[in-house]
Amino acid sequence: MAVPVAATRPYRVLVCDDQPDVLHALQLLLKGQGYEAVTVDSPRALLREARSDDFDLILADLNYTRDTTSGEEGLDLLAGLESQGNTTPVIVMTAWGSIDLAVEAMRRGACDFVQKPWDNERVLAAIRKQADSERGRRSELEIAATVQQKLFPRAARQLRTIDYAGHCVAARGVGGDYYDFLDLGDGSLGFVLADVSGKGVPAALLMANLQACFRTQAASGVLGPAELLEAVHKHFYSSTGSDRFATLFFGSYDDHTRQMRYVNCGHCAPLLLRANGELIKLEPTATMLGAFEDWSCGEEEVSLEPGDTLLLYSDGVTEAADATDDDFGEDRLVRTLRESGASTAGDLVREIVKVVSVFSEASLGDDITVVTIRGIQ
Repeated sequence: MAVPVAATRPYRVLVCDDQPDVLHALQLLLKGQGYEAVTVDSPRALLREARSDDFDLILADLNYTRDTTSGEEGLDLLAGLESQGNTTPVIVMTAWGSIDLAVEAMRRGACDFVQKPWDNERVLAAIRKQADSERGRRSELEIAATVQQKLFPRAARQLRTIDYAGHCVAARGVGGDYYDFLDLGDGSLGFVLADVSGKGVPAALLMANLQACFRTQAASGVLGPAELLEAVHKHFYSSTGSDRFATLFFGSYDDHTRQMRYVNCGHCAPLLLRANGELIKLEPTATMLGAFEDWSCGEEEVSLEPGDTLLLYSDGVTEAADATDDDFGEDRLVRTLRESGASTAGDLVREIVKVVSVFSEASLGDDITVVTIRGIQ
């Protein structure tokens, strides 16, 4: 009997075919080997299920009722999975004599194929191969996730005039979101929240590169946000590909004056909720980091008075979608911020992460990162 990839749950396979007898037969075959099979009967249903739930493997037919010979619906399905960021391996099923179609499917992202009518041992061998590969991949991802979590700040330096906290939830174990709290000396603290292009391990590597840039520059004693960002950009641009970039917000807060000088490099505008109810958005002052060799940035300043709350967030928060593809959106985020009864910055971070996770049914399409800063007496 096949051993599931994870000891805590069976290996989950999403099966798609428009013939009920095929779905039933595959479900029985997989169940008999200790796998859990979830079945759907159309490409649209598969895309919806893959987006809203976690699977270890997708087993999908290439031909459906609307078009039973060309396989175009199946190929379009592969494109649809790619467009919604799917990383689950896909095995396609096709009829005898359709080798060219199977090859084209693998060129478009499928990892293997089986022919119909299938041989049970061939199907199981293909699944076991992916299960073994997935077991190794998960082990590597677990190590990478552990390393990445250690890159996030742990102990927060206590300041007299603000309370602050942050948290990142990676959609795929590891990701490209990054936040940090940087000791800039002389009563100043730097706040960074960045979103690196891409997903998964490649994005995580860029995130680590960006973090190293920031910490190196912060340690050099350069206090001005614009100066620091220009130095970070120069290093980041020279060490990444031309198609890689990051949006980010960086603010330097002075505990003596309650002033924050900041640069917003094409990132979601942080929300500053004043104690009197006024809402201010800290709009971009520069383009994204690392995309262009010639780059400069503007610098703005804002105060954080007692009772004020500054919310930094990544686009994974507002773009989190529910089962109907409705985005969480900025309006819901503002409402959550206004209606929150959280007494500390940490409580507010946890509340926002929980609200977004519940809204999306914990099926995150992108990393979500939240940092809150609250002015105190």
